[in-house]
Amino acid sequence: MIDLHSHILPGIDDGARTLDIALEMAQQAVTCGVSHMVCTPHIHRGYFDNSQSSIEAAFHSFNKHVKRESIPLSLSFAAEVRVNELIPVWHKKGELPFLGTYNGKNVLLLEMPHSHIPQGIDVLIKWLLRNNIQPLIAHPERNRELIAENYKFNWLQRQGCLFQATAGAFVGRFGDKVEEFAFRLLEERAFHVVASDTHDLVRRPNDMEAAYEVIANFDYKYAQETFIVTPGIITALVQKHAD
Repeated sequence: MIDLHSHILPGIDDGARTLDIALEMAQQAVTCGVSHMVCTPHIHRGYFDNSQSSIEAAFHSFNKHVKRESIPLSLSFAAEVRVNELIPVWHKKGELPFLGTYNGKNVLLLEMPHSHIPQGIDVLIKWLLRNNIQPLIAHPERNRELIAENYKFNWLQRQGCLFQATAGAFVGRFGDKVEEFAFRLLEERAFHVVASDTHDLVRRPNDMEAAYEVIANFDYKYAQETFIVTPGIITALVQKHAD
């Protein structure tokens, strides 16, 4: 499996606190069946003021340790970027870390607040698409406004977004309401990838294996698409017409 969303880089956001924990998280991912993981620390202005250069430095340091420990996990890096008005500025400066490409567009992991859909996000999405950037909305199933008013998800769909569901949502990690909404999205085949969004070993561990089993029991082909094929296309690890 290919995990597009993780907070495994140590000491850079609210994910792994130490290198030892991060290395254990890497081993946990392998145990869960993950072969490639994208390290996506937060870029959240005023909270986690990471940049492409700081993330890249942290990534190269961590990747050396993973190889030194002979953990069979390949890594790349991007970021989970919180919606804000500076995204166009960062892009023009070449400072937006992308997950990869999809249908010829650079894929940006875009985070909304958990509480609501930010005003003006449709304007940002249109700007991104015009500038050859495909927004991939992180964990929509955990957004409280979407949970309360499911029809707004369809509005986001119409804007042209892709969606990343969180593995833990399908195994009760975030409570009944999130799980119920996640399964509604599953019934509609409404998300494009599933990722761990792992932050630690216990509270927010890697649930990819357990979630894959749940989704494969519902629709095996869709599980393959969302855990392997589409993430593989984005990261260029799977050919576009892979079965």
